[in-house]
Amino acid sequence: MAIQKIHHVAYRCMDAKETVEWYGKYLDMDFVLAIAENEVPSTKAPDPYMHVFLDAGAGNILAFFELPNSPEMGRDENTPSWVQHIAFQIETMDELLSIKSKLEADDIHVVGPTNHTIFQSIYFFDPNGHRLELAVNTNTPEMDRKLDDVKWDMLNEWAETKRAPDHAKWMHEQELS
Repeated sequence: MAIQKIHHVAYRCMDAKETVEWYGKYLDMDFVLAIAENEVPSTKAPDPYMHVFLDAGAGNILAFFELPNSPEMGRDENTPSWVQHIAFQIETMDELLSIKSKLEADDIHVVGPTNHTIFQSIYFFDPNGHRLELAVNTNTPEMDRKLDDVKWDMLNEWAETKRAPDHAKWMHEQELS
């Protein structure tokens, strides 16, 4: 089997209309499809929902479900809030800084830009509490080669020790010193 691409990624939202409008305003995502049912097709459960689909660019679709009969949204309290996030790639630092300014102008808290050596990014939350990242690649072919050369050694060492290996420490030496 060869997967062609991710068809869509779906998350829950509190308000489908607000979510569609927010992603359009701040991330220029077009609203491409809405599906609503009173019964879940796969399970036949009587559970009304609104399922909205947004164009995240390059054939990528981000989708959301509004579930009015379900308990209030929550998140995995055993996982730090910075772990689960959706990262979107954009082209330039100018775009990144422009979007950051637009978000901050509407009192949306933004962290960054954060320099990850191979990319720079900003972080913020959507109105549903999902953490988002916008990233601009800053990698070079040499960086890519160095990271590719050590990926399996790093993974194998981690699997045994559960401690961060030093193979790619060069990526964050400045921030962590």
